[in-house]
Amino acid sequence: MRKSAWGKSGIVALFFLGFAANAQSDATTQELNSLIDDAIFFTDRYITPATDAAVYQAASGWISTPQKSNLWDFTVGVYVNAFLVPQSDRQFRLSNSDFSFFTIDGADTALTPTALGSDEFVTLNGTLNGEPVVVKSPEGVNRETIVYPYVQAALGLWKGTEIVVKYSPEITLKHVNYQVYGAGLKHNLSQYFKRMAAKKISLTALLAYSKEDITVEFLDVQTAYGNLGFTALNSLIDTWQLQLSAAKAFKKLELSAGFIMNTSDFEYEIQGKKGAIEDIVPLHDILNERLRAIYKTKSNYIGELSARYQFSRIYVQTSIAFGKFVNSNISLQYKFK
Repeated sequence: MRKSAWGKSGIVALFFLGFAANAQSDATTQELNSLIDDAIFFTDRYITPATDAAVYQAASGWISTPQKSNLWDFTVGVYVNAFLVPQSDRQFRLSNSDFSFFTIDGADTALTPTALGSDEFVTLNGTLNGEPVVVKSPEGVNRETIVYPYVQAALGLWKGTEIVVKYSPEITLKHVNYQVYGAGLKHNLSQYFKRMAAKKISLTALLAYSKEDITVEFLDVQTAYGNLGFTALNSLIDTWQLQLSAAKAFKKLELSAGFIMNTSDFEYEIQGKKGAIEDIVPLHDILNERLRAIYKTKSNYIGELSARYQFSRIYVQTSIAFGKFVNSNISLQYKFK
């Protein structure tokens, strides 16, 4: 069993004063403390594959072409992104030894889906103040491929620099809502090397920022105090990305390859209607403060290959990004002059 660490926030005092005022025992306080420990553990295992995948989806397709843009060139495109969910990230194993409050109904261990997993579930049992607590573990999106559309535009500025923006509407999948948006600056480097331009080779660098917003249906915890209000879990991800891409033009066809380095900060927050237990103790605030323990920063190194074909001012492009995951992208773009 894991031991909780309340830090210096005075949370222990809130628990003991709140429950003492309501004639509750120290045992109930410890039970609620253990329930929070289990919720933190489950949150990390359940949501991490989805947040890692979101970073890959947001990283792909930023550079439509490494070629130098002219001042006020404007390109807008409609993109369809397809993320392949690996089998290893669709489920994880739970054991009774992982928990300090819950036990798995009828088993010592069980496989349960992540947010990227199936629509199966595991039933968890506990006891709070002598009353049973039964929780069904959250389900996943139940898809092998996650597809979502977005729009992207690029405006040519001075000296081969472009500003690029991307935006997706909020996409609702089964049990999951997802949205991404961001902006970046791209600068052509091959303009400084005349031999590259003569051979129709282009080189460009991109610095971009994106925000990924994921909300999943989470734990529906019913107790003698009513629902605890853990019904939704939100993750906000801030990603900074540096990319280098090179391309070779063959008449109307352009082939390019790129290398992406990005760093992402992950934050989590429990959402949902607060339960009656909030009259005794501010459980939402306590749990969200405790979730800081699983905030994290991660870096990724991603390769990207792309092909783009021109039909007058219309371009068709497809790309694939690969590393820990595989993400593909296809788009239809129009260039205004």
